[in-house]
Amino acid sequence: MTDIPALRRGLAVLRLLAGRAGPVTAATVARELALPRSTTYHLLSELMAAGFVTHLPEERRYGLGLAAFELGSAYLRHDPLERLARPVLRALIERTGHVAQLGVLHGSETLYLVREQPPRHATVVTDVGVRLPAHLPASGRAMLGALPAAQVRALFPSRSAFVDRTGRGPRDLPSLRRLLAEARRRGWTVEDGYVTAGFASVAVPVLDHTGHPTAAISTTFRHECDQECGETWPELAEETRRAAEELTARISGVPSSSARRTPAQA
Repeated sequence: MTDIPALRRGLAVLRLLAGRAGPVTAATVARELALPRSTTYHLLSELMAAGFVTHLPEERRYGLGLAAFELGSAYLRHDPLERLARPVLRALIERTGHVAQLGVLHGSETLYLVREQPPRHATVVTDVGVRLPAHLPASGRAMLGALPAAQVRALFPSRSAFVDRTGRGPRDLPSLRRLLAEARRRGWTVEDGYVTAGFASVAVPVLDHTGHPTAAISTTFRHECDQECGETWPELAEETRRAAEELTARISGVPSSSARRTPAQA
């Protein structure tokens, strides 16, 4: 059991390196993780020996090694997110009777990985493998609302980035920010005909231990109105939130009652 603290510190080093855009100095690792200098060098040395960290001597910096890449590649081959999400989405459609989907951010787009639907349900455009501009679907904005403001601005640098499908939805960064702020206050994101006329959605992000959006779960259903009517569907949103918390728990191992409910300020 005496090796457990060292293991936790080693994992913390890997998480730190994975979260940076490039290699960092040992001093940065020590400062960010509040570790003694000697402990930091010992951890880095052990991780280098195992291939998880590489040292750039000319720059005096450390980055992720080949073993980390191999581990990440193996993770992707196993499709763990999809496997973990499917039973959660199936339980969600049993409770609501509506289409349930899992989406992830891919740049400024939402990529749909999993879709579950009741029998004889009307087809919607957001099928598995479909990409949509993230500012339109509820799932996309659920994830955008959990990102820092600077990152959202980088994803949508000008009005030309705001694609229009049905005449509804945000047309520029200020209008997108207003929608994200409303969603944070409410606790979930809504979409009323932004993607496909006659369909609406509610969505809740799935967050990792740092509050970063790993994915989003959405519930989609038929809804007709001539203009946006302001409906927010709190009962469906509560079921969707329940599913998002369950998936968060399945991914992180944290009990669902401890899952975050409010997206980070963006």
